[in-house]
Amino acid sequence: MDKLILDTQGLQLSQSDFLIRFGVSIGIGFLIGLEREYNSLREQVKGFAGIRTMVFVVLLGFMGGISYFLLSPWVYLAILAGVVLMTGLSYFITANKGDIGATTEFTVLLGFLLGTLTLLGWIEISLMVTVVMVALLSAKVKLKALVGAISAEELFALIRFVVMALLIFPFLPNQAYGPQGLVNPHEVGWVVLLTSGLGFVGYILMRILGPHKGILLSGVVGGLISSTAVTWVFSKKSKENESLSRSCAVAIMAASSVMVLRVGGWLFAFNPGLFSILLPPLAVMMVAAVSMTLFFYFKPGNRPPSEDPEIRRGKPLDLAGALMFGGLYLLILVVVAYAHDQLGPKGILISSTVAGLSDLDAITLTVSKLAGISVEFNLAANALLLASVSNTLVKMAIGVWAGGKQLRKHLLLGYGVIFLAALAGFAMLAWIY
Repeated sequence: MDKLILDTQGLQLSQSDFLIRFGVSIGIGFLIGLEREYNSLREQVKGFAGIRTMVFVVLLGFMGGISYFLLSPWVYLAILAGVVLMTGLSYFITANKGDIGATTEFTVLLGFLLGTLTLLGWIEISLMVTVVMVALLSAKVKLKALVGAISAEELFALIRFVVMALLIFPFLPNQAYGPQGLVNPHEVGWVVLLTSGLGFVGYILMRILGPHKGILLSGVVGGLISSTAVTWVFSKKSKENESLSRSCAVAIMAASSVMVLRVGGWLFAFNPGLFSILLPPLAVMMVAAVSMTLFFYFKPGNRPPSEDPEIRRGKPLDLAGALMFGGLYLLILVVVAYAHDQLGPKGILISSTVAGLSDLDAITLTVSKLAGISVEFNLAANALLLASVSNTLVKMAIGVWAGGKQLRKHLLLGYGVIFLAALAGFAMLAWIY
């Protein structure tokens, strides 16, 4: 065991501990100083804190921490006050020259505190803060470009989402109301939050990457919002230009693949027991959908369509749609529970099939809530597979009705394979359970 070179009531430090923490402090100062030095050279300005200065500042925090325990806390406070005074003087000088930014000055103060944290053994926290600092410092140009590209509508959408997530959702009562305790405001709020957040993420991805940087990516991103909507949009496009039919089929199949993945995600989050039962059938459907996507994507003659504003544009945060979805979720929850009470097993199967004609998310969440409580797991699993089949048939009908001649052939093949995979899922459930 190493001999302690510092043994006080608040800090015990062996020689190896001292060397490790001392080396980490030097590394932190060097990394931060390197970024500041590079930034000064790039902008051709004289920087207040380069490599050597930042190493000294971090080491000053390190040695100041030692003086706290060996001498007096007032010594540490005096050193910290000196650093603050020197940093403030630097800001005063640079501000008089027209540069009112205080990034470097705050970096110096944080560097001092990081040196002290490292001495105390909080090495992981120090390194984590250092990485975040360097990442933010080096992303100055990109962050400015990103902020400049944000529209007022997008900014207000972000603010609304943050308000909803941090100021409204946490305070919703987490208890059951209504008949059979079906209505839980906190649970409904979670559904609305997830739905709006999913759409927001999809919008951001489309905004940054563009709807047609890759046709496969367009379908995947669109599928995050609605695979049915993707089917409708690309079906109409194929009718406008028959040569794009195969590319449109790629986007539609990709969106359907994401739909299966999305259903699995809801189940995993809300009812892991039901998820484990449906995992084999969902895996078969996922393999079928992905296989058809790749088949059309790599088939010779495929060409991605040009950029389409109709697919890219939309509301950054469709809060009204999310609230409508929350209402739909509640409605389907009541209908399914009522149908199950009045009609028995047939009721939930019928209501799931009808609900799947428009959307899978709401019925998935509804059945997930009831499975294992008022509905048997096996019955719930079959109900969700029925909803998946009805949703697949609806999208196939949309493609056949709204799409061009070539797209109809592609979708009959693609959705036909997915339909057969769903039937195989029914067989797997019957065989396993």
